[in-house]
Amino acid sequence: MSGGPAVGVGDQGRQDPVGIDELLDQVRAAYERIGPQEAADAAAGGALLVDIRYAALREKDGLIPGALVVERNELEWRLDPRGSHRAPQAVSHDLRVVVICNEGYASSLAVASLRQLGLHRATDLTGGFQAWRAAGLPVAL
Repeated sequence: MSGGPAVGVGDQGRQDPVGIDELLDQVRAAYERIGPQEAADAAAGGALLVDIRYAALREKDGLIPGALVVERNELEWRLDPRGSHRAPQAVSHDLRVVVICNEGYASSLAVASLRQLGLHRATDLTGGFQAWRAAGLPVAL
């Protein structure tokens, strides 16, 4: 008897699962995240800020002026330049996209997905909306 699968490999040859902290580390190693002022500067230079926070947080804390609001469950469909449901702003895979969630966690996973779609300049805001607000950058209530 073999005693089970090889170490590190699950049933049917699949990799063993990773924890969310390890997954975040892996995802974030693939690109450079930016801070609040860098995000504001990127937007001033033509980057698209994309707010993926859910409605209750946007209502409670406000919005970043000029940011495109896209619910997380629609993000890939709205930003894929080849998608049939794309937002008008999603014109190219070269588009600089800065994804913003509440604290900078969900946005990292969203960026990984956007990069798989070919949006190679996608990044996220370290610390999310809360860091933006704490930096004193504009918020519309």
